[in-house]
Amino acid sequence: MDIYEICFVLSTFWVGPFWFAMLINPYEEKTKKLLRGPWFYLGPIVIWYLLMGLNPEGLIGLTSGSTGEEGFLISLASALATKPGVTATWAHMVAGDFFVTRWIWKKCIEKNANKWIMRLSIFFGVILMPIGLAIYSIFVNKSKPSH
Repeated sequence: MDIYEICFVLSTFWVGPFWFAMLINPYEEKTKKLLRGPWFYLGPIVIWYLLMGLNPEGLIGLTSGSTGEEGFLISLASALATKPGVTATWAHMVAGDFFVTRWIWKKCIEKNANKWIMRLSIFFGVILMPIGLAIYSIFVNKSKPSH
């Protein structure tokens, strides 16, 4: 395993404990405390910065591509078609997906959502974030908050 494979695995597994806490014990005080700070997304973000530090040419390559739309897309495709590019993109996606999933979890708690709809939204929020967000939007967002 090289550094990129290690970073790929680390960014993937970093969110696991946070994700399982939201899935299994969404209302527990321990879960709320665990997700209060930046720790849930800090791992993948640090990994992204590490990867950019190890391979700044990839980021520089994005900005030095030709100015036309086709030139930028070709530069982007070239940068992403490398181990550093794929790994950095993955860390970026993991952080973003989990950030949105945490928001879904918080909103489900605020709205006292059905626990299975909440869990389904949270599950897909990390696995396929647009689907998790759609489930939340269709089945939870329409309901009124219970105070």
